[in-house]
Amino acid sequence: MTALTRQLSGFVLTTGVVVLGGALLSQYWGGLAPCELCLLQRWPWAAAIVISFVGTMVGGRSALPWLALMLAALFAISSMLGFYHVGVEHHWFAGPSTCSGAATAADTVEALKAQILRQQPVRCDEVPWSLWGISLAGWNLLASLIMVGCCLAVFSHWRGPSQRTGVHRGIA
Repeated sequence: MTALTRQLSGFVLTTGVVVLGGALLSQYWGGLAPCELCLLQRWPWAAAIVISFVGTMVGGRSALPWLALMLAALFAISSMLGFYHVGVEHHWFAGPSTCSGAATAADTVEALKAQILRQQPVRCDEVPWSLWGISLAGWNLLASLIMVGCCLAVFSHWRGPSQRTGVHRGIA
C-alpha cells in the first residue's frame, strides 16, 4: 500500500469519525434531536468511514484513484444534501412534508389524526443550534465541500504532470 493511499484513507476515516461522532454526541449527549434531513446527511459520512476503513486494509496504489473519486462522489452527495438542508432552513426550498411546511392540511378529524401520527417531532426548517450563525447543516456543507476538494486534490496528484499534459511514460 502506498503512503498516499494510506494517508487519504486515514484522513477520511478520522474526519468521518469526528464528524459523525460529533453528530451522535450532539444528539445523545447534547440533546439535539435530529430532523429527517439531519439523519439523511449522516449516510454519506457513514459510507465514507466504511470505504476508507476498507481502503486502509486492502488499498494499494492502483486503488488510489478509485478510492479518491468514490469518496469525492460521496462527499459531493453530502454537499448537495447539506445545501438542500441549509436552503430548507432559510426557506429557499420547500422541505419534506414530514418535517416542514404547514402544520395542518387535513380536512377531516381522521386525516388530522393520521397527519399528527406521521409528524416528525423535529422540524427541518428550524435551526435548533448554530455556531457563529452557521447551523449544523451549514457546517456539514462546509466539511463536505472541503472533503470533496481534498479527495479531488489527491486524485489530481495521483494523475501526475505527465498524465495531465497527455504525455505517457514509456512511449516514445
